Amino acid sequence: MIDALAEPADRVARGWVARMTVASIGLWAAFFGPIQVLLAQQAAALAPDHKEAVFGLVTGLGAAVSLVANPLFGALSDRTTSRLGRRRPWIAGGALAGAASLLLLAWAPNVAVMAVGWCLAQAALNAMLAALTAVVPDQVPLRQRGVIGGWVGVAQTLGVLGGVGLAVATGGITAGFLACAAFLVVTAVPFVLRTRDATLRRADRPTLRRREFVRGFWISPRRHPDFGWAWATRFLINLGNAIGTLYLLFYLDDAVGYHDPEAGVFILVLLYSAALLSTTVVSGVWSDRVGRRKVFVTVSGVVVATAAAMLALWPTWPAAVAAALVLGAGFGVYTSVDFALLTQVLPVAADRAKDLGVVNIANSLPQVLAPAVAAPVVSTAGGYPALYAVSATVGLAGAVLVRQIRGVR
Repeated sequence: MIDALAEPADRVARGWVARMTVASIGLWAAFFGPIQVLLAQQAAALAPDHKEAVFGLVTGLGAAVSLVANPLFGALSDRTTSRLGRRRPWIAGGALAGAASLLLLAWAPNVAVMAVGWCLAQAALNAMLAALTAVVPDQVPLRQRGVIGGWVGVAQTLGVLGGVGLAVATGGITAGFLACAAFLVVTAVPFVLRTRDATLRRADRPTLRRREFVRGFWISPRRHPDFGWAWATRFLINLGNAIGTLYLLFYLDDAVGYHDPEAGVFILVLLYSAALLSTTVVSGVWSDRVGRRKVFVTVSGVVVATAAAMLALWPTWPAAVAAALVLGAGFGVYTSVDFALLTQVLPVAADRAKDLGVVNIANSLPQVLAPAVAAPVVSTAGGYPALYAVSATVGLAGAVLVRQIRGVR
């Protein structure tokens, strides 16, 4: 029996990378098709006079669910002793439950059902995300994690593009949710059926005493300072990004005055994606070869903050196009290298999925806080220029703090 807790030594093959990438594309499409287009359209259809508030409420509630769901399902995944492995049951179950939740959203008759549907979707999709993310430290050696982080970035980018494309191309809210649900299931199948997943021995399963289980979600920054600083930098950079992207559809409509804001979002996502794809795998390979992570994360954070500053200073369509390209280039470097860095500061092998779930709180918590920050800034504290100024400042702070990590070069 292969030791599920051993540090991996053998490089993963191209087929493994391809299957993980495809499954991740479907997962991110299921997240971002709704977040970027469908939920905003649904908010406008169900509550046209309060669309910003409803959209912020629903996305905020969903993000709050993800704060709990990701580390919780990650911890359960760490303790799974199924013959299928620790991760595959949760990837398959998360995909099926996520698709069912998107079907509920497709026919939501009111804001209450819309909110419940998105919360259920967030729970299911985060169960899948926790397990899929954990297969990297489970199966990928350190010397290959930069390039795998690059493919993770490629998958997220193509998932965003695919989700937005499905939402726009299907031409309706119901059809968009149905397309995202089908795509999620289809793309998960190859990984679930064809990827090896080591079985955890029952003797190696972490204890499940309630008090210890709950305490395990707190990872002391005093005992594990590198993990704490890595979490803080990811939180700040993602908060800056969440503040900047939350109202992109409304920014194009109200501030830029673009004639077709839905199509405008798709164009910007396409340009962002092209720029990200041009840097993410290359920077991951480069980081692996030179054995350095922090300098890449710092530079990428500065570039991302620059893109937000451009939107603050020049609310025009040409500036939005340029900012999308700059943001994509910077975030491509950040996505691949920061992911590799995070896998190197995990406290213990037995809790990889749970600890990565705690890391993913740094992705989800900004989604909760962003509406609370963005709504008053847009409505009473300076509008969209002030919003993007705040986004740039917060992201830049995260780029600077990565220098506090000592155990990774």
